[in-house]
Amino acid sequence: MTTAYLDHAATTSVLPEVVAVVVRELERLGNPSSTHGPGRRARSTVEESREDIADALDVHPTEVIFTSGGTESDNIAVTGTFHTRRTADPARTRIVTTALEHHAVLDQVEHLVATAGADVTWIEADADGVITPAAFEEALRGDRGPDDVAIASVMWANNEIGTVQDIPALAEVTRGLGVPLHTDAVQALGQVDLPLAGLGRGSAPDLVALTGHKIGGPVGTGLLLAARDQTPAPAQRGGGQERGLRPGTLNVAGVAGLATAVRYAVSHLREHAARVGGLRDRLISGALDIDPTIRVSGPWEPGDLTHRLPGNAHLQIPGTDSDALLYLLDATGIACSAGSACTAGVTRPSHVLLACGVPEDLARGALRLTLGRTSTEADVDAFLTALPEVLDRARRARAAS
Repeated sequence: MTTAYLDHAATTSVLPEVVAVVVRELERLGNPSSTHGPGRRARSTVEESREDIADALDVHPTEVIFTSGGTESDNIAVTGTFHTRRTADPARTRIVTTALEHHAVLDQVEHLVATAGADVTWIEADADGVITPAAFEEALRGDRGPDDVAIASVMWANNEIGTVQDIPALAEVTRGLGVPLHTDAVQALGQVDLPLAGLGRGSAPDLVALTGHKIGGPVGTGLLLAARDQTPAPAQRGGGQERGLRPGTLNVAGVAGLATAVRYAVSHLREHAARVGGLRDRLISGALDIDPTIRVSGPWEPGDLTHRLPGNAHLQIPGTDSDALLYLLDATGIACSAGSACTAGVTRPSHVLLACGVPEDLARGALRLTLGRTSTEADVDAFLTALPEVLDRARRARAAS
């Protein structure tokens, strides 16, 4: 039986308010593309939800595109923009991104390299996973200038080590060079400020991927925020829904639940960040007190809610393997992870840690502990109580292997 759930970055509990809204809409009938009464009512729910999300995020309703989640949003933004920009100018074959990205971006970039003639410029990160504007501009300019760049993509907040990038500063760089900027903000929503006003202008990015199940919304719901001048090529066709970028019958219940979750995440951001940030600091400090050889991945200073996600603690534990740590912690009722749940079952060191220059041997002992709305002091107590024996057993297992 799980006594402490410390994997909120993988997914978090659905808000009671969201459950109520979804159940209400599931009991109603109507396809939002139909013109009869039930269809118009369903369409009204969709558009009211779109307007509510736009208001909460300070964007225009036409910039809100409903998807099935962050992965689909990332795919539409990166692949669609690459194809549109390259069709308009065949010289634009280059993608500028980082080795820290979620596989929803990395795998798609690799696919474009293999099938569409794309080239990649990798931006160098520092040891904390930070991308500086100077490093970003250097990568964009490359050897021949930025005119061959189709798209740049930098994650707003890293899903593994919690590093928060200065996306407004990076957006100003791309704006000056005429390159669209996509950012995966899946982990950032509800934890840090997302200045999105004027999407595609000034210091706001052009394309933003978000999802529902990280903020108490339904699984299978997500958003692509796309500035009005952005026209990614669609991956699917049929029906023309969502600016033609994501055709198909809209999930009215999911959309309504997502709007409720987004509004809640934005309106409760300050208190949520302060509360889980305090839990995070106590967890990290307690782990370091137990074993001073443990390293914290990414930037961390107690009380800092800006440069690191408030709910993220990522530890590198010398002399251990992540698999053993996770198994032993799970046996004590503590649920956590080594990194992204999207690559669960893959027993290789984190590509994020390796990109930050962490030695492979140390990266093998990574542990990600993430806190959310339902996290408590008791969850932290349970982890810290179990940690000494878990470390001892994990190190003995590593030594014997």
